[in-house]
Amino acid sequence: MKTIVIASTRESAGKTSIITGILAASGSRCGYIKPFGDRLIYRHKRNWDYDASLIIDIFKLNEEAENITLGFDHSKLRYVYDEENIKKTLKQMVTTVGSGKDFVFAEGGKDIFHGSSLHLDSLSVVEYLDAKLVLVVSGDNDTVLDDLHFVKRHIDCMGINFGGVIINKIQDLDEFENVYLKEIKDMKIPILGIIPSKIQLTHFTINYLAEKLYAKVIAGDKGINNVVKNIFVGAMSTDESLRNPLFNKEHKFLITSGDRSDMILAALDSDTRGILLTNNILPPSHIIAKADDKKIPLLLLTMDTYEATKQIDKMEALLTSDNTERIQMLGQLVAKYCKIEDITR
Repeated sequence: MKTIVIASTRESAGKTSIITGILAASGSRCGYIKPFGDRLIYRHKRNWDYDASLIIDIFKLNEEAENITLGFDHSKLRYVYDEENIKKTLKQMVTTVGSGKDFVFAEGGKDIFHGSSLHLDSLSVVEYLDAKLVLVVSGDNDTVLDDLHFVKRHIDCMGINFGGVIINKIQDLDEFENVYLKEIKDMKIPILGIIPSKIQLTHFTINYLAEKLYAKVIAGDKGINNVVKNIFVGAMSTDESLRNPLFNKEHKFLITSGDRSDMILAALDSDTRGILLTNNILPPSHIIAKADDKKIPLLLLTMDTYEATKQIDKMEALLTSDNTERIQMLGQLVAKYCKIEDITR
């Protein structure tokens, strides 16, 4: 049974999305672990890593939290484990989740260095599990080039099975291949795939926004899985908003105070996928009824419009298990642009 460590040079490079795409495209029987969790959630009265929980849900893996993640906190892990116990426990994890599977994915921490003081960095995990290392690199073109040069010069991959790199979220694929690809090939780093950026993968669903903001859904719950492509802040007058090109963009999400009835009605009569009502103010009952009839979710939040907008602006569009279109797209991208057999071999 093979073990493949999917690591990244920087945070939010797309490791979980790559794993999802490989499994969606290949249909392989796979085990999964994430030794050092970095996105803590509380589920079934236990601490789970968000990414681990996502993979378990999407691919119906029969795993338990304690079998796939050692922990989340440096100080607690340092107290419980020494290097020898880390090594022994990780091997047992792989044996448990890999039974009857084609291979096991071990997802690294937020970057390749994360967990180094605990012997849980990605390179240590590769060594302990006698695994193959696959690096995910993303960012603008110069950042990708910087990271690959750093890997070549400063990371000793001589003693491990280094499978290569997947270059992810490239804005202009033709430009990247024409300008940068030769320099990368000259570094003799195996390239397992170059995946273009897709704007669809950055869109939120209304349900995702509601969960992340802890907002109450007061109407239109049948449209809770609507996808948001554009966000409009309704802080100006309604007349000004109607003249604003952003207000008339498709699949918009409106953020406005609950007492702005004119603004809310204008949004309900246009291409709106959801409305966030701030300041904990409920609109009149006929507006709530209209939103319900049109299946446009109304979310109610106690914070003001400015704070709500700041929260959404900082929000990362994480993958969710109910977003089947996005999961399917990841599978298609990986199948088209990556060498899946070279990754899993």
